[in-house]
Amino acid sequence: MTASANANDLAIVRTVADLRRAVADFRKAGRTIGLVPTMGALHEGHVSLVKGALDRGDVPVTSIFVNPTQFGPKEDFSAYPRDEQGDFDKLRDAQCRIVFAPSKDEMYPGEQLTTVTVAGITDGLCGPLRPGHFQGVATVVSKLLLMAMPDRAYFGEKDYQQLQVIKRMVRDLAMPFEIVGMPTVREKDGLAMSSRNRYLSAEERTQALCMYRQLVKVADTVRDGRTSCAEASAAASRALRDGGFDIVEYFTVVDAESLKPLERVTGPARVIAAARLGRTRLIDNLAV
Repeated sequence: MTASANANDLAIVRTVADLRRAVADFRKAGRTIGLVPTMGALHEGHVSLVKGALDRGDVPVTSIFVNPTQFGPKEDFSAYPRDEQGDFDKLRDAQCRIVFAPSKDEMYPGEQLTTVTVAGITDGLCGPLRPGHFQGVATVVSKLLLMAMPDRAYFGEKDYQQLQVIKRMVRDLAMPFEIVGMPTVREKDGLAMSSRNRYLSAEERTQALCMYRQLVKVADTVRDGRTSCAEASAAASRALRDGGFDIVEYFTVVDAESLKPLERVTGPARVIAAARLGRTRLIDNLAV
């Protein structure tokens, strides 16, 4: 299935060949392409990425693929929320033009002997906790970029370490794509939108707000460089546990680009956290 450059409807394609044909139709019309890679279960955060592409004049192309290679053996691949028709409806309403929804065999045909690994910035935070995760992310994103060949690709800042991994991969491999980080979209009370929020019970949904509040508190506390990042982060970790979180995997302040932990803030930084509440793993971050 291909998309006319004058069509207003959403073209749904399942193969790489059809994706490239659909993109080529818009290229012939002189349009630029904006790729929005997702794993589906779309919410307003994803929609904001489509709108970001539209705002820059790009034709939005959204991929929906729950990538098995970025899930660990004890993670929630089989239970990860899926709502393909609901996703298509949201994308159509958001004026997305092409959705690429491939099968596993289309993305990974036959034996796969090549992977992409980004070192250094994956050594901390989620890296040690999710072995192989960022290799899976870097590999699938590199494939999606080469399949769609966009001018720009859009990613949310909520997955901040992922965003930095992808930026570094594109830079180091001289890939001809611009990576655009878009602000985290939040609920009215501050909770970062996430596909996994639907796992939260009503009580856990209320408890989850403690993470955002502590991120704000730590960012405000360490901003002037006079307060120890470690001390502020330790206090925030205790507050999360007191607030009902079961496990605080990390709560720290890092350099905004290298993601190395900071003792004092002297330049661009990020306060970033991951914690478990019931069966749900929540991550979030704020700029300092």
